[in-house]
Amino acid sequence: MSSRQFTFSGLLKLTRFWNLLIIGLAQYFAAGFLISHEKIWDLKLLLLSLSTTIIAAGGYIINDYYDIKIDLINKPERVVIGKQVARRYALLFHSLLSMTGTAIGFLLNWKLGVINFFSAFLLWWYSNDLKRQPFIGNFVVALLTGLSIFLVNILFHVHQPLVTIYSIFAFAMTLVREIVKDAEDLKGDNTFGCKTLPIIWGFRKTKIFLYFLLSVFFGLIIYINRVYAQLPMSYFFIFLFVPLALLVIWLVRADTKRDFYILSQLCKVILVLGIASMIFI
Repeated sequence: MSSRQFTFSGLLKLTRFWNLLIIGLAQYFAAGFLISHEKIWDLKLLLLSLSTTIIAAGGYIINDYYDIKIDLINKPERVVIGKQVARRYALLFHSLLSMTGTAIGFLLNWKLGVINFFSAFLLWWYSNDLKRQPFIGNFVVALLTGLSIFLVNILFHVHQPLVTIYSIFAFAMTLVREIVKDAEDLKGDNTFGCKTLPIIWGFRKTKIFLYFLLSVFFGLIIYINRVYAQLPMSYFFIFLFVPLALLVIWLVRADTKRDFYILSQLCKVILVLGIASMIFI
């Protein structure tokens, strides 16, 4: 590998800038369209989004730090650490971002501070160990993704059911996507002794498990809506049922690394479209 110490473009790649933007927009959309339009201009929301995104950025960095050898097999063209950002700088940025995000959380209130602290810790633990274990690593990433939206309820001390519904949606789509990504990365993961679901179960059983998860999450979202939020079913047909049906159709056909890559991107598109659908509520 080349020995360039640091490039700004490398740092942007490491921190997944566009993913961070999606996280920030999800929080702003949840506050502005699900709670109150006035919340968009609240300084507390800006600080919440800042703290959440920089902790996520730190998580992306430490994940790539621990995954250099695996990524050289799975996606060598996307390896940044050691090429555009030196390993010691990667560790430095991870530490600074995690501590800063935690500090901003405590500035808002102690609950958010504690949540941010444990989020940063879980992201480190995930990168160091959990992601190589069956399911638990997938669950942690999905939990933190759903939590990033639910934090809006905690920040403004409200119990808006729609925020909960979108949190569950984000959790579900992220969980499915993380398992799909494990199928995509099976070769490198297996080489370094990871025990992800596709490795220990194989593709067929993993697919069955994904069908089960999608069914459970779809039913849970519909149930919560009927009991608490009562949005029209046409809304869920357009923004939930149709995209999930397309996802299942592609999942049935998926068999190669490229198939699972496309499936992973489709999960991401569905997540983004779901977040954007807050505008129409």
